[in-house]
Amino acid sequence: MPSIYQLKPRFQALLRPGVKRLHERGVTANQVTVVAAVISIAIGLLLAWLPHVTWMFILIPVWMLLRMALNAVDGMLAREFGQQSKLGAYLNELCDVIADAALYLPFALLPGVWPALVVLVVLLALITEYAGVMGPLAGASRRYDGPMGKSDRAFAFGVLGTGVACGLLSATWLNSLLLVILLLSLYTLYNRVRQGLAETR
Repeated sequence: MPSIYQLKPRFQALLRPGVKRLHERGVTANQVTVVAAVISIAIGLLLAWLPHVTWMFILIPVWMLLRMALNAVDGMLAREFGQQSKLGAYLNELCDVIADAALYLPFALLPGVWPALVVLVVLLALITEYAGVMGPLAGASRRYDGPMGKSDRAFAFGVLGTGVACGLLSATWLNSLLLVILLLSLYTLYNRVRQGLAETR
Protein backbone atom coordinates (compact mmCIF):
# COMPACT_ATOMS: atom_id res chain seq x y z
CA MET A 1 0.00 0.00 0.00
CA PRO A 2 1.22 3.54 -0.72
CA SER A 3 2.78 5.29 2.27
CA ILE A 4 4.64 8.53 2.91
CA TYR A 5 7.42 6.28 4.24
CA GLN A 6 8.26 5.47 0.61
CA LEU A 7 9.50 9.06 0.18
CA LYS A 8 12.12 8.53 2.90
CA PRO A 9 15.12 7.91 0.56
CA ARG A 10 14.60 11.28 -1.17
CA PHE A 11 14.15 13.02 2.17
CA GLN A 12 17.39 11.44 3.44
CA ALA A 13 19.29 12.64 0.39
CA LEU A 14 18.35 16.23 1.24
CA LEU A 15 19.46 15.79 4.85
CA ARG A 16 22.75 13.97 4.18
CA PRO A 17 25.04 17.06 4.13
CA GLY A 18 23.65 18.24 7.46
CA VAL A 19 23.96 14.76 8.97
CA LYS A 20 27.62 14.67 8.02
CA ARG A 21 28.21 17.98 9.81
CA LEU A 22 26.43 16.71 12.93
CA HIS A 23 28.66 13.64 12.95
CA GLU A 24 31.74 15.81 12.65
CA ARG A 25 30.59 17.74 15.72
CA GLY A 26 30.20 14.56 17.77
CA VAL A 27 26.41 14.30 17.77
CA THR A 28 25.19 10.70 18.16
CA ALA A 29 22.10 8.94 16.85
CA ASN A 30 20.87 8.13 20.36
CA GLN A 31 21.17 11.77 21.42
CA VAL A 32 19.00 12.85 18.48
CA THR A 33 16.43 10.13 19.26
CA VAL A 34 16.10 11.10 22.92
CA VAL A 35 15.99 14.85 22.25
CA ALA A 36 13.19 14.38 19.71
CA ALA A 37 11.18 12.34 22.22
CA VAL A 38 11.72 14.83 25.05
CA ILE A 39 10.57 17.76 22.90
CA SER A 40 7.52 15.77 21.75
CA ILE A 41 6.55 15.05 25.35
CA ALA A 42 7.04 18.71 26.29
CA ILE A 43 4.80 19.87 23.44
CA GLY A 44 2.18 17.26 24.33
CA LEU A 45 2.16 18.38 27.98
CA LEU A 46 1.88 22.03 26.94
CA LEU A 47 -1.12 21.30 24.70
CA ALA A 48 -2.75 19.14 27.39
CA TRP A 49 -2.30 22.00 29.88
CA LEU A 50 -3.75 24.62 27.52
CA PRO A 51 -6.15 22.79 25.16
CA HIS A 52 -8.43 25.84 25.06
CA VAL A 53 -5.65 27.88 23.39
CA THR A 54 -6.38 26.24 20.07
CA TRP A 55 -3.92 28.28 18.00
CA MET A 56 -1.13 26.46 19.83
CA PHE A 57 -2.08 23.26 17.98
CA ILE A 58 -0.10 24.70 15.06
CA LEU A 59 2.86 23.32 17.00
CA ILE A 60 1.76 19.84 15.89
CA PRO A 61 2.40 20.21 12.13
CA VAL A 62 5.51 22.35 12.66
CA TRP A 63 7.05 19.88 15.10
CA MET A 64 5.94 16.84 13.08
CA LEU A 65 7.93 18.09 10.11
CA LEU A 66 11.00 18.74 12.24
CA ARG A 67 10.59 15.43 14.03
CA MET A 68 10.40 13.52 10.77
CA ALA A 69 13.70 15.13 9.84
CA LEU A 70 15.23 14.18 13.19
CA ASN A 71 13.96 10.60 12.82
CA ALA A 72 15.69 10.39 9.47
CA VAL A 73 18.84 11.98 10.91
CA ASP A 74 19.18 9.49 13.77
CA GLY A 75 18.80 6.58 11.39
CA MET A 76 21.40 7.97 9.00
CA LEU A 77 23.85 8.66 11.83
CA ALA A 78 23.42 5.08 13.02
CA ARG A 79 23.70 3.36 9.65
CA GLU A 80 26.18 5.55 7.78
CA PHE A 81 28.55 6.41 10.61
CA GLY A 82 28.77 3.13 12.51
CA GLN A 83 26.58 4.14 15.45
CA GLN A 84 24.15 1.22 15.34
CA SER A 85 23.63 -0.40 18.74
CA LYS A 86 21.16 -2.57 20.62
CA LEU A 87 20.32 0.37 22.88
CA GLY A 88 19.69 2.48 19.78
CA ALA A 89 17.26 -0.12 18.43
CA TYR A 90 15.26 0.00 21.67
CA LEU A 91 15.33 3.79 21.83
CA ASN A 92 14.27 4.15 18.21
CA GLU A 93 11.10 2.09 18.63
CA LEU A 94 10.17 3.09 22.18
CA CYS A 95 10.76 6.82 21.78
CA ASP A 96 8.64 6.91 18.63
CA VAL A 97 5.53 5.39 20.21
CA ILE A 98 5.93 7.46 23.40
CA ALA A 99 6.32 10.67 21.38
CA ASP A 100 3.33 9.82 19.19
CA ALA A 101 1.11 9.21 22.22
CA ALA A 102 2.23 12.48 23.83
CA LEU A 103 1.44 14.48 20.69
CA TYR A 104 -1.88 12.79 19.82
CA LEU A 105 -3.58 12.50 23.23
CA PRO A 106 -4.13 16.28 23.71
CA PHE A 107 -6.71 16.13 20.90
CA ALA A 108 -8.92 14.20 23.34
CA LEU A 109 -9.20 17.36 25.45
CA LEU A 110 -10.70 19.49 22.69
CA PRO A 111 -14.39 20.38 23.21
CA GLY A 112 -16.72 17.99 21.39
CA VAL A 113 -14.01 15.49 20.43
CA TRP A 114 -14.68 11.93 21.56
CA PRO A 115 -11.86 11.13 24.01
CA ALA A 116 -12.35 7.39 23.60
CA LEU A 117 -11.81 7.71 19.85
CA VAL A 118 -8.50 9.52 20.33
CA VAL A 119 -7.37 6.90 22.85
CA LEU A 120 -8.33 4.09 20.46
CA VAL A 121 -6.32 5.72 17.66
CA VAL A 122 -3.29 6.00 19.96
CA LEU A 123 -3.62 2.39 21.15
CA LEU A 124 -4.00 1.12 17.60
CA ALA A 125 -0.95 3.13 16.55
CA LEU A 126 1.01 1.34 19.28
CA ILE A 127 -0.31 -2.07 18.23
CA THR A 128 0.40 -1.35 14.57
CA GLU A 129 4.01 -0.46 15.29
CA TYR A 130 4.31 -3.57 17.46
CA ALA A 131 3.09 -5.63 14.51
CA GLY A 132 5.82 -4.04 12.40
CA VAL A 133 8.48 -4.86 15.00
CA MET A 134 7.18 -8.45 15.16
CA GLY A 135 8.32 -9.00 11.58
CA PRO A 136 11.91 -10.07 12.42
CA LEU A 137 10.61 -12.33 15.22
CA ALA A 138 8.54 -14.18 12.64
CA GLY A 139 11.40 -14.42 10.16
CA ALA A 140 10.41 -11.39 8.06
CA SER A 141 11.78 -7.85 7.86
CA ARG A 142 10.65 -4.91 9.99
CA ARG A 143 7.33 -4.07 8.34
CA TYR A 144 6.56 -0.45 7.42
CA ASP A 145 3.48 -1.14 5.28
CA GLY A 146 0.77 1.53 5.00
CA PRO A 147 -1.61 3.07 4.50
CA MET A 148 -1.34 4.49 8.06
CA GLY A 149 2.24 4.03 9.20
CA LYS A 150 4.21 6.41 11.43
CA SER A 151 4.84 9.00 8.72
CA ASP A 152 1.25 8.84 7.51
CA ARG A 153 -0.10 9.34 11.04
CA ALA A 154 2.26 12.26 11.54
CA PHE A 155 0.94 13.86 8.35
CA ALA A 156 -2.69 13.17 9.31
CA PHE A 157 -2.33 14.68 12.79
CA GLY A 158 -0.41 17.57 11.30
CA VAL A 159 -3.45 18.28 9.15
CA LEU A 160 -5.74 17.98 12.19
CA GLY A 161 -3.49 20.31 14.19
CA THR A 162 -3.53 22.88 11.41
CA GLY A 163 -7.31 22.64 11.14
CA VAL A 164 -7.75 23.14 14.88
CA ALA A 165 -5.27 26.03 15.05
CA CYS A 166 -6.92 27.86 12.14
CA GLY A 167 -10.48 27.13 13.31
CA LEU A 168 -11.25 25.21 10.13
CA LEU A 169 -12.31 21.91 11.73
CA SER A 170 -15.36 21.54 13.92
CA ALA A 171 -15.60 18.75 16.49
CA THR A 172 -17.79 16.80 14.05
CA TRP A 173 -15.09 16.97 11.38
CA LEU A 174 -12.39 16.04 13.87
CA ASN A 175 -14.32 12.99 15.02
CA SER A 176 -14.99 11.95 11.44
CA LEU A 177 -11.34 12.28 10.44
CA LEU A 178 -10.19 10.44 13.56
CA LEU A 179 -12.55 7.62 12.64
CA VAL A 180 -10.97 7.47 9.17
CA ILE A 181 -7.51 7.32 10.77
CA LEU A 182 -8.74 4.52 13.04
CA LEU A 183 -10.10 2.47 10.12
CA LEU A 184 -6.94 2.98 8.05
CA SER A 185 -4.88 1.96 11.08
CA LEU A 186 -6.88 -1.25 11.37
CA TYR A 187 -6.19 -2.01 7.72
CA THR A 188 -2.50 -1.19 8.24
CA LEU A 189 -2.36 -3.69 11.10
CA TYR A 190 -3.90 -6.36 8.89
CA ASN A 191 -1.59 -5.42 6.03
CA ARG A 192 1.58 -5.66 8.12
CA VAL A 193 0.67 -9.07 9.48
CA ARG A 194 -0.34 -10.31 6.02
CA GLN A 195 2.80 -9.01 4.30
CA GLY A 196 5.01 -10.31 7.09
CA LEU A 197 3.55 -13.79 6.78
CA ALA A 198 3.83 -13.65 2.99
CA GLU A 199 7.51 -12.74 3.28
CA THR A 200 8.23 -15.82 5.38
CA ARG A 201 6.73 -18.25 2.90
